[in-house]
Amino acid sequence: MLIAAHCPKPLALVVAAALACAASGASAHPHVWVTAKAQLVYEGGKLVGVRDTWSFDPEYTAFVTQGLDTNKDGKLSPEELAGLAAENTANLAEFGYFTKLKVGGKEQAFSDPKEPAAHMEDKALVMTFLLPLKTPVQQGRGVAALEVYDPTYFVAFSFAEGTDAATLAGAPQGCAATVTRPKTEQPKTADAGSPGMTEAFFEALTAASTYGVQFASRVLVACP
Repeated sequence: MLIAAHCPKPLALVVAAALACAASGASAHPHVWVTAKAQLVYEGGKLVGVRDTWSFDPEYTAFVTQGLDTNKDGKLSPEELAGLAAENTANLAEFGYFTKLKVGGKEQAFSDPKEPAAHMEDKALVMTFLLPLKTPVQQGRGVAALEVYDPTYFVAFSFAEGTDAATLAGAPQGCAATVTRPKTEQPKTADAGSPGMTEAFFEALTAASTYGVQFASRVLVACP
C-alpha cells in the first residue's frame, strides 16, 4: 500500500492520497469529486437508517479500480468490486461516513455500515452502503435533516439532480423529502495560490472544521 506524506486520506484509502498528490502536486483542493444520492429508511414508523449512494469522478475511479478486473474481460463486475466496497465503507468510520443526520435538531449516531456494494456506471464507480441508526427514532412531526460533506473539503460532495437525489423507503404516509442547495457555489478548484487557500490551510482542517459545510446540500424530510 502506497503512503503519501503531507496528503490527507480521502475515504481512508491511502493509495488515493498518493494519486491526489501526484495529480495536483498538493496544490489544490478538492482531490475527489462525488455525486451523492440518499435514501432515508423507515420501519414501523421509525427512521432506522440512511442508504448512501456515491458516484465517483472518472479519474478517482480509474485509479482505485486498477487491477480489479480479475477475469480480464475488460469490465468490472459487482463481484470484482465487492472487496473495494467493503474496505472503503469500513474505513469511513473515522470520517463519520461524511454523513450527518439530525432529527428534531438532535444529531443521530450510526452503527457499523451494512450492505456495502459497488458497480460501474459508464466510467464512474458507484458505491452504496446502509448506515443503520444506533437507536431508531420516531420522527413524528419533527424535521429530519441530512447532510453529506467532507469538513476538510478534500472530497467535494454534491447531490445529484432530479427526484431520485433524495428518496424515502417505508416512510409514514405524507412524509416528503426535499433537497436544498448551498448558497455558496462550490468551486471547481480551491487553488493554493488563492488568498488564504494554501495547502497548509487545508492540511490544518479536521473533522471538526466547518469549511466544507458551506458547500453542503441538505435533505429535509417533513412528516404530517
